[in-house]
Amino acid sequence: MSLWRRCCRWGFLHRTVVQRYSQCFRITRTTDVTGTRSCSTAQSEVRVRFAPSPTGFLHLGGLRTALYNYIFAKKYGGSFVLRLEDTDQSRLVPGAAESIEDMLEWAGIPPDESPRRGGPMGPYLQSLRLDLYSETAQQLVKSGHAYYCFCSAQRLELLKKEALRAGQTPRYDNRCRHLRSDQVQEKLVNGVPRVIRFRLESGAEPFQDLIFGWNRHEVAEVEGDPVVIKADGFPTYHLANIVDDHYMKISHVLRGSEWLISTSKHLLMYRALGWQPPTFGHLPLLINKDGSKLSKRQGDIFIQSFQRDGVLPEALLDITTNCGSGFNTNRMGRRIDELISEFNPSKITTHSAMLDMDKLPEFNRVHLQWQIEDGERCLLLIKDLQEQIQHLYSAGIQDKEVLCEDYIRRVLHLRKGHISSLKELLSPNYAYLWVRPSFSIQQVEALTTEAQHLASLVLKSVEERCGELAVDPLNKELKLLAKQAKTTKYREVMKLFRLTLSGLQQGPSVAEMMVSLGPAEIKHRFQKLLQLPETR
Repeated sequence: MSLWRRCCRWGFLHRTVVQRYSQCFRITRTTDVTGTRSCSTAQSEVRVRFAPSPTGFLHLGGLRTALYNYIFAKKYGGSFVLRLEDTDQSRLVPGAAESIEDMLEWAGIPPDESPRRGGPMGPYLQSLRLDLYSETAQQLVKSGHAYYCFCSAQRLELLKKEALRAGQTPRYDNRCRHLRSDQVQEKLVNGVPRVIRFRLESGAEPFQDLIFGWNRHEVAEVEGDPVVIKADGFPTYHLANIVDDHYMKISHVLRGSEWLISTSKHLLMYRALGWQPPTFGHLPLLINKDGSKLSKRQGDIFIQSFQRDGVLPEALLDITTNCGSGFNTNRMGRRIDELISEFNPSKITTHSAMLDMDKLPEFNRVHLQWQIEDGERCLLLIKDLQEQIQHLYSAGIQDKEVLCEDYIRRVLHLRKGHISSLKELLSPNYAYLWVRPSFSIQQVEALTTEAQHLASLVLKSVEERCGELAVDPLNKELKLLAKQAKTTKYREVMKLFRLTLSGLQQGPSVAEMMVSLGPAEIKHRFQKLLQLPETR
């Protein structure tokens, strides 16, 4: 994209905000040492919304849309609104509405206004706003911009089949828009089932999208008049979203690019109602690494599954923005405050964002390391691990020391940068940290005939260190100690020590294992080795 076009789009964003809220905004222009002009907003009326349908649970595509809305709101000092569009009552999934808000809070992007939190412009459930949609639809009917349609489901299905047979796109033929007023009244009096349709007129005006630039879709030429109020009295998306955006004073609508083609239709409704529309920005699609569209059928794209698998919310937000656009540079390890400060709407491109989930463990590793190094965050990790260790290993824990805060913190700091999630520390590979391992005399004999001698050397070394253990000095000590073996090679000595400490043949270095476990537990485990019968 050309520099000129980027500058125009960035200028358009600020110009739109300033024009729309000139009485609410106070803009301060400053010049930095490089001579670059920048704008700061001392007061803002920016309001954005995330409006999912609780016909399913929150997935990655929805999280990404919510995230960009959240970042946009916080970048410009505005409000982030969660509105649940639950008008399709037949497809509602029990628990989905609550889960959507739970997942936004878990992800660290909580709404400022929502069904749960409330707010000055609620209610935030569309099913509780039916009177408002009905009044607006009646307003459109009275002004001649909408009309009652009495066509049966059978007739509409026949129209669809005929269009498909002719190789055409199915569309309503606008038959009922031509009914006389007396015909309409007669059907209404007789209680004939009906819907309300919006009258599409030619002459859709072009609009400038924040991301896709100038757009215009002459919907009247390719579509039939759309239903705005269904037979059950509930509104369709096309009416409900503009009514809610208007009354909730939404300033910017950031939604998926699949809605770009419908925007001209929505703008016709705004014009018919005499309302000022918000500024639109349509986010490009999120796609898989192979270029396929992200689908709800992929069970692993739901946010609850990431939470269950131990993925950190910060890592999920980071990878979601890293694969897309909207920032001057892309780098791994950004947290939400950095995403907000580095956000640049003019950098959002029109091409789809390719998501490589194979990289998620690396993103999680980076963010987990940062949390371990942060005192408050580390304490939360410790409490989480304490609960999970007790739940998983309660019957096998011989020493309650492994549940102590200092012990778990030591383990975390030693393993930071090596593990991608806390769940790894609960796997069999790390069970030795929480329960004492078992090993057989046959395993020992396969490695050396000097087990007791080597065990006594370790015990003496630990005793002389007076409880002070560190990885590097221990590594050097272990090499010197191995040289005191008469017939056992260094490699077998280390295998013996690892077996004694963990019951495993691989894992962290022996020195790290020893530092993790601490002097008292090292003594206990090598005493067990010392007490084995003499090997031959």
